[in-house]
Amino acid sequence: MFLGTYTHKLDDKGRLTLPAKIRDQLAEGMMVTRGQDRCLAIYLPVDFTGLAQRAAAASKVDEKARMFQRGLASSTEEMTPDGQGRITLSGKHREYAGLTKNCVVIGNIDHVEIWDADAWEQYDNQHEESFSRADNPALGAIL
Repeated sequence: MFLGTYTHKLDDKGRLTLPAKIRDQLAEGMMVTRGQDRCLAIYLPVDFTGLAQRAAAASKVDEKARMFQRGLASSTEEMTPDGQGRITLSGKHREYAGLTKNCVVIGNIDHVEIWDADAWEQYDNQHEESFSRADNPALGAIL
């Protein structure tokens, strides 16, 4: 399980040091892809395989399903952290998520997300009231 919020910086080569608390879980490899809301998502390979299988099972005649399948497959890169716990984010990934120097890495239970620090602050502030109320029908019986 991935939890917590960590602030890290991209270096000039586009490398990001993974937070120590999640580094061990990702040491054997990870799948980095575009996430929702203009962040990057990191999955363990086994979890990504399940996501990819569910996406592949969607109807090929549904335009939105095809769009999601293509977006997921074309934007995913397999990575293994280097000896210092860093991963190199591609230019396309950095551009998609608007990553500059300051990044926020958050645990999102079954995956990790990488956000531009300013974008994360804006998102978090914008959605704080909704989180506190937890009145979204999509949450069902979670709380």
